[in-house]
Amino acid sequence: MRNIFLIFTVSFSLVTLSSFAKSSDDIEYLNSGKVLPTHLPFSEAVRVDNTLYLSGQIGILPGTLKLAPGGVQAESKQTMENIKISLEANGYSMSDLVKCTVMLADISEWATFNEVYKTYFSGKYPARSAFGANGLALGAKVEVECIAAAD
Repeated sequence: MRNIFLIFTVSFSLVTLSSFAKSSDDIEYLNSGKVLPTHLPFSEAVRVDNTLYLSGQIGILPGTLKLAPGGVQAESKQTMENIKISLEANGYSMSDLVKCTVMLADISEWATFNEVYKTYFSGKYPARSAFGANGLALGAKVEVECIAAAD
């Protein structure tokens, strides 16, 4: 009897776990080409069900690998614009963002970044983490990584 219960429990667990497994058909690797050149060794975004995971965005001018001139304020604005472009290219909007991670080359520029960041939202801000980081891509002053979820 004990062995039958054990076999039933293991079988039930395997069936239950397999129902939660994702197949590669459920995952989309996306590169719109509207912000980042498509030859880079990472995806612009990955969609799993209704959740979109954006790669970190920096303040590059779309279609180039050149940072927006003008320092942290200009880079912050371009970074947020790039996020918006990437979201829209994949059927999402800024209001779909649920989490952002902000990396600043100089954490003392936090207030400048915040002034730009808050203009992209109308009161409902995504959850957010932020930290100082050395060595951002292309010498960027800011990088933002986001997760969006749609209904």
